[in-house]
Amino acid sequence: MNTDKPTVDAELESLQRDTFKYFLLWTNPHNGLVRDKTEPDWPASIAATGLALASYPVAVERGFITRAAAIATILATLRFFRDSSQGPEPDATGHHGFYYHFLDMQTGRRAWQCELSTVDSAILLAGALTAGAYFDADTAEEKEIRDIANALYCRADWPWAQNGGLTVTHGWKPESGFLKYRWEGYDEALVLYILGLGSPTHPLPESSYAAWASTYEWKNNCGYDYLYAGPLFTHQISHLWIDFRGIQDAFMREKGIDYFENTRRATYAQQQYAIDNPLKFAGYGQDCWGITASDGPGSDTLKVNGIERQFFEYLGRGVPYGPDDGTVAPWAVVASLPFAPEIVLPAIDYLVHQVDLKTGNPCGFKATFNPTYPNKGSNPHGWVSPWHYGLNQGPIILMIENYRTGLLWRVMRDCSYIASGLRRAGFVGGWL
Repeated sequence: MNTDKPTVDAELESLQRDTFKYFLLWTNPHNGLVRDKTEPDWPASIAATGLALASYPVAVERGFITRAAAIATILATLRFFRDSSQGPEPDATGHHGFYYHFLDMQTGRRAWQCELSTVDSAILLAGALTAGAYFDADTAEEKEIRDIANALYCRADWPWAQNGGLTVTHGWKPESGFLKYRWEGYDEALVLYILGLGSPTHPLPESSYAAWASTYEWKNNCGYDYLYAGPLFTHQISHLWIDFRGIQDAFMREKGIDYFENTRRATYAQQQYAIDNPLKFAGYGQDCWGITASDGPGSDTLKVNGIERQFFEYLGRGVPYGPDDGTVAPWAVVASLPFAPEIVLPAIDYLVHQVDLKTGNPCGFKATFNPTYPNKGSNPHGWVSPWHYGLNQGPIILMIENYRTGLLWRVMRDCSYIASGLRRAGFVGGWL
């Protein structure tokens, strides 16, 4: 008789519940904005806010929050984005239906002269559409959720964000115009292109997806053939909402796999890289991996056990080409759960019980830890980030749920915009 399953399930639910506390503690109830990280006086992140919107259905299903409380916060959030200042002014909230990456927690105005971010806006809109798809009751409040989510999505002017090119730009600043970088090469922008293609009002042309896919790199890393992107989160973000099992675009049809299988291989490559441990970092192994865009111990060059090591702050770490400074992100491991549970569950167990990364933390796992960095802290496993990040919390909640019940995938299959975007990108097969 197998007695492990309830224990595993209970541990996963405990991790979901603790992680969701971030959105209870760090959301402004008046405007629904979610703080980017727990550092004092920090601004809101529109991506963290979008992930919170997507997490409320899970929280309602699991009993972490009442349906009424979830609806109240969602409506505060959606009404704020509907009514906030849109325009070219440098202190607006957004422009052309997109939003600034960071917003003041109280006023909701642009913070830090940051960029109007296309991908973070996509994550925000995906969260709004999730709320609209889940809250489907015939009540005035739930109808308002659907109506505003729909209006926000339809307001985004995707061709404007192309700035005359084939692919989509990373963003725009009122002081200097469009950023020079574009969404090219496989990365987290898969959901951005699907949403842009699915728009009934300002859609991307189909040529934009073909242009993006033409910049893909298929590689063999750590013994696995897959569509390459270095940081682990880039293989996960779009899968929070879209069930890619059994559906293929032209690129994946040629390779004979789908994006789900591709992420499974990228997950195994991460584990194999940690087992091989070419740079000989402390701690790396079959249950200690997860290298992604994340917080780090700081800009430091130190001699550790006779080896000169360079350490970094927040950075897009990746496998196998780096940068890599020995920093592990537990949330990126958990977000791999649907793709490779056979290696992720032991890794979660290791992080909870061996490294003890949950005890004393109000919202589940801290962002990162680094066993190599010389540290005078209390954890024998080395430096531990002092912060929680909203961008890390959402994927933990959502991917555990997709593994357990497929809730987000099921809800978003019924979102006509997602289905339309997938079809216009050339996806066929499976549930489509």
